[in-house]
Amino acid sequence: MESKDSIVLLVCGGWHVPRSYSKLSEQLELAGYDVHVPALPSVSGSRPPNADLYSDTETVRSVAKELVSAGHEIVVLMHSYGGQVGTNALHGLSLETRRKEGLTGGVSNLIYLTAYALPEGKAMIDAVRHFDHEALMPLAFDFTDDMSCVSRDPRTLLVGETGLPASEVDDYIATFVRWNGQAMYQPLTTSRAAWRDIPVTYIHTTKDMTVPFVYQEWCVEQMEREGVEVQIAMLETGHCASFTAAKKVADIVDQLTKGTVRSASGGNSKATNTGEVRDAILNVVGSE
Repeated sequence: MESKDSIVLLVCGGWHVPRSYSKLSEQLELAGYDVHVPALPSVSGSRPPNADLYSDTETVRSVAKELVSAGHEIVVLMHSYGGQVGTNALHGLSLETRRKEGLTGGVSNLIYLTAYALPEGKAMIDAVRHFDHEALMPLAFDFTDDMSCVSRDPRTLLVGETGLPASEVDDYIATFVRWNGQAMYQPLTTSRAAWRDIPVTYIHTTKDMTVPFVYQEWCVEQMEREGVEVQIAMLETGHCASFTAAKKVADIVDQLTKGTVRSASGGNSKATNTGEVRDAILNVVGSE
């Protein structure tokens, strides 16, 4: 018999494939979790892209429905763009909703790992425009005519500062593939964002150069404004905490399922600010 919350559904971010999360998956498995990491169709390297946010939504919803229909209680961990996918895909799958329908299983918790958590009808680009950063998009990301894209400097903008060996970082970056950047511009189509009905934890990454700390705070504020209580955890690392702080992320997941997460407050005194992010992006362009 499955124990409660013993299954983690990990929703990939842009450019990431399941192999990109091998360190985190291993840490979660060591802690006793069964980890599911579906490949997102939009992250396939296809030219031109043959899938988008809505294809990814269908994929994640299909996997989640299969798990909860088997009676499992699952935790959904979403990284970066994966937050947009999960928010769009998981409506109606909460434990409470399914219990009211006389069904077992359901999504017990949503964990946004430096991930987009937006309201209905909004796209990731809306967050960028809110902070007046749209002009930085083509500088940070190399878009082609078909809108597929890669990060111009994943070592700086995605991984960030880390004490990990350079060879390990190189191997990690080598897992990235071209992603359909059009997904950044596509709005949520769900009638009800998943975070409205499922308990939420947000893991901030304070040194993030891709989803800056202020974006992360803004996402939390959007949810709290709608009356949602958000548990907060803080990691002093860059955008790819699943790689640079895999054990710490796994520990947060484990603490959450055991009810021992303590919401962090403050901690932003060391956070990267938008000026530093802008400078880092401009330095990348200047070095090309």
